[in-house]
Amino acid sequence: MQSYSSDLTQQVSEQLNLPVNGVATVVELLDSDNTIPFVARYRKEITGGLDEEQLRNIAELMDRLRSLEDRRQTILKSVDEQGRLTPELQTQLLAAKTLTALEDLYLPYKPKRRTRASVARERGLQPLADMILKQDPSAKDLDKVAAPFISAEVMTTADGWAGAKDIVAETISDHPEVRRITREKAMQWGTLTVSKIEQAQDTRRVYEVYYQYEQRIDRLRPHQVLAINRGEAEDVLRVKVIVPERDWRSAIQTIFRPEPRSKLALLLLEAVEDAASRLLLPSIERDVRNNLSEHGEEQAMRVFAGNLRSLLSQPPLTGHVVLGIDPGFRTGSKIAVVDATGKLLETTTIYPHEPQKRWEQALDSLQKLVERHRVSLIAIGNGTASRETEMLAVELIHRLQSGTSGKGDSLDCRYLIVNEAGASVYSASPLARSELPELDVSLRGAVSIARRVLDPLAELVKIEPKAIGVGMYQHDVDQKRLSATLNGVVESVVNQVGVDANTASPALLTYVAGVGPKLADRIVDHRNQNGPFADRQSLRAVNGLGPKAFEQAAGFLRIVSGENPLDASAIHPESYPVAIQVLRLAGLTPQDSPPTRKPALEVLLRDRSIDVLAKELNTGMPTLEDILEQLVRPGRDPRQESPVPILRSDVLKIEDLVTGMRLKGTVRNVVDFGAFVDLGVKQDGLLHRSQLPAGLVLRVGDIIQVEVIRIEVERGRIALGWAGA
Repeated sequence: MQSYSSDLTQQVSEQLNLPVNGVATVVELLDSDNTIPFVARYRKEITGGLDEEQLRNIAELMDRLRSLEDRRQTILKSVDEQGRLTPELQTQLLAAKTLTALEDLYLPYKPKRRTRASVARERGLQPLADMILKQDPSAKDLDKVAAPFISAEVMTTADGWAGAKDIVAETISDHPEVRRITREKAMQWGTLTVSKIEQAQDTRRVYEVYYQYEQRIDRLRPHQVLAINRGEAEDVLRVKVIVPERDWRSAIQTIFRPEPRSKLALLLLEAVEDAASRLLLPSIERDVRNNLSEHGEEQAMRVFAGNLRSLLSQPPLTGHVVLGIDPGFRTGSKIAVVDATGKLLETTTIYPHEPQKRWEQALDSLQKLVERHRVSLIAIGNGTASRETEMLAVELIHRLQSGTSGKGDSLDCRYLIVNEAGASVYSASPLARSELPELDVSLRGAVSIARRVLDPLAELVKIEPKAIGVGMYQHDVDQKRLSATLNGVVESVVNQVGVDANTASPALLTYVAGVGPKLADRIVDHRNQNGPFADRQSLRAVNGLGPKAFEQAAGFLRIVSGENPLDASAIHPESYPVAIQVLRLAGLTPQDSPPTRKPALEVLLRDRSIDVLAKELNTGMPTLEDILEQLVRPGRDPRQESPVPILRSDVLKIEDLVTGMRLKGTVRNVVDFGAFVDLGVKQDGLLHRSQLPAGLVLRVGDIIQVEVIRIEVERGRIALGWAGA
């Protein structure tokens, strides 16, 4: 760890408002290759109970501060090697708290490409520039003052003063305080103006709202910034940052004030104008745009991460035989039936829509599949031809309800629309080829759609997180940071839920704390060659799963119906002795069932308070509380607390909606300006943020009550109001 680490720890503590000892402990744990899920769950005593979000904030901020410190050392070395590192500058560089402040201080010393100012310096004009900067009152005859600087490269005194002004302009623009004040004024009072490039093509009028647009910088919302950036990148929009003259001029004159009595005052004013228009304002504009984009990207990633977490946390719809449909027109709709464990039973292709229009034939095929496999749920992908296929499913359900199945009893079948984002990515992946080698690529998508109803998490981890479309502008943000953020979300959810080591796919095992892709493959290979793991300790036999990996992963890998009942819980093996002591004090053994344990443990806690019990067992209170919870509800799946999706048997059309109608819907996507809600019609409705109760935070998958407040049939738009959860 670097020598400055304790100072950085103090900064992290102050910026995040967290105890410095807890931050120091977390940094030490993470630097020792402990994973965030492991530290959050199994090291609560020494971190003070910091949760995963706090741990990730500590890790991210520490990384940024370390990068800042590395850059500081590089700059100090560079300036020192130039022989220009004064004690005052060193103090300023050491005191800089942000990368922007650090780079502002370094700018005058930073090696530059050849500029007008550097050319003037090469020609020996720095003394003239110094006279302008000092507003030297002794300079009475400017031609006489400049005469000694005339040379083969400086032909006239006018050329000499012009070169000197170039040096002054660059000096003004490079001054850290001038840049800081101008930047701050620009961020507070500057204006972003946007206009459409006259000859630009925007056939769908995507950016129409920005064709003539003006907004104060500090009032721009993140999604507006990203939309404008995209329009600019597509050569549709022209963007400009306007900084009021009073702001940039006052920033310069705070440092560089003309002396009215000096003959050099006019030259300084001319240099100020040149510095502002040619150097300072274009640079500040870039800084402002970068700042806006950075904040826009951060917000977009937060929204995407929150939506992904909610999507991965959707409850499994267990016990169903599912018929998955990947809808399509010309190439047909792909069908896959899977049983309650996700095992593929049958596939086919139907052609109910344009151009073939084999509606009745498609209905007959689906009815036979439903009756043959006792299908109870139809999952329809939400892509092309989704709503047309929904009509087919509704007619099929009505047909099944009006008659009987071929086996003599009626079938209760429902349908739901499934987010199919990433299904095509999975279909063409090596994992899909290994899981479904006998299937055509197009049919694998239908299997994925069916399986993600049974267990969304287990199926969605097979897809690169950013390919799961639950955000906006995900292609416009820093892809490396986005991937890291989203992978962190997947890791978090997987470890909160836990993984069955004997059934999990390599994709799911990859996200278990301490495992990763290579070790995940080895776990599956070992399982395939040697049979199911009998207990957690047998995981140690996997090649490459050493003591550190076992420590990190063991609590999240479950062995269901194994030799040791504790292996099916989230209790870490290191805490088994404490768990067994607790059971013994309650007159129980690990073999006793959870329902039997509950009353006995309640009696134990009536006799001894939990803090007394913790001291008696020489363990921490947070660990003991987790152990007690797991003894009563081992391996509890937190997803069970989320609302289950709405299952439908009939279909609505946008024409069926009327203003004032109230109905239930599912939140499909949450964005800065509101939420898109699936009402069971072709178009999702928009619940604008202005319609939400103060403080309410919606998540993907929430089931809410909404009211239709406006319908635009011709534009396919539905505006919604809040009507309750």
